[in-house]
Amino acid sequence: MSESSPYRDTSCRYFHKSGRTNTKGVLEAVSKRARELSMGKVLIATVSGRTAFEALKILDKGIKIIAVTHVTGYAKPDIQELDEKDRRELESQGVKVLTCQHAFGGVGRGVRNKLETYQVDEIMAHTLRVFGQGVKVAIEVTLMAADAGLVRTDEDVISVGGTAQGVDAALVLKPANSARFFDLKVKEVICKPAVF
Repeated sequence: MSESSPYRDTSCRYFHKSGRTNTKGVLEAVSKRARELSMGKVLIATVSGRTAFEALKILDKGIKIIAVTHVTGYAKPDIQELDEKDRRELESQGVKVLTCQHAFGGVGRGVRNKLETYQVDEIMAHTLRVFGQGVKVAIEVTLMAADAGLVRTDEDVISVGGTAQGVDAALVLKPANSARFFDLKVKEVICKPAVF
């Protein structure tokens, strides 16, 4: 791309369906794009840790992986879905593991569960799902990582999310803290399901 050109051409991978079957294809596309952009951090949404372990195998060795899990109590009170043994193994391999409140499902979800009325955070989540669940998750984990200080808001990152299990979407983002949500920018779509 020349400096005088008003655009650049970049490929985007569109999957025929959402879900776990796309995990390898997502991680391969992320590895390629991270190399092209000289990006050093990739956020990986993971519940069991399985996707983070896959990322360790596929992503270039110089890439710092931040695995973002479900909050404790997501499935059942007091239950953390990422086994402690797997957390320790990921951390021993250099992966940062973040477990914290979901950006789009905290106290607002508690209000909905108790009072049967939606709050703004869940309305935002439903709106983002028009692009697919994985896209919503990729945006959400970026807010969470910025709030935890694991990514800077002045450095682009690649964020990977999925639908139910595995991953099916990846974005290049300018992160923002949750309180400054509208400063977050989706700069590129690396891949996502076309059918979801």
